[in-house]
Amino acid sequence: MSKPKKNRYVKYPPFVAYFKPQGVPMYSLEQVSLHVEEYEALRLSDFQGMRHNEAASEMKVSRPTFTRIINSAHKKLADAITNGKAIRVEGGNFILMDMRFFCEDCRNIWEIGNTDAIPENCPKCGSQNIVDLSHRFMHGGHNRGGFGRRHRGG
Repeated sequence: MSKPKKNRYVKYPPFVAYFKPQGVPMYSLEQVSLHVEEYEALRLSDFQGMRHNEAASEMKVSRPTFTRIINSAHKKLADAITNGKAIRVEGGNFILMDMRFFCEDCRNIWEIGNTDAIPENCPKCGSQNIVDLSHRFMHGGHNRGGFGRRHRGG
């Protein structure tokens, strides 16, 4: 029996949960599932340019574990791009560090820490028409006791 995976710490959930080839209807596409922690590894290493040891520290995993996560993410992205598949970001073993919100009126996106009060209004335009983007990653998926738990500071 294998050892349960430890939760990986994710600072921000993705803004978009699906990516697909242009001009191809979703119903006719195969999908690749990219776990939220794989998305975070891509964000830290490839987008922000962190070294593996720095990114591993951010996610509170060992450097070899980080390398396995990023390699898995790269393989899934290569499969999707090479074979024209849709990419869905979902599931995994993670603890969400911050929350991300979106204002449907002014299209503002902002993050707050999980210890902060949940906003009622957009800080930019004052609208109450806001969406908690973090919420879509808080249900279902590969649970193992940690999927999508919000971390309350300390």
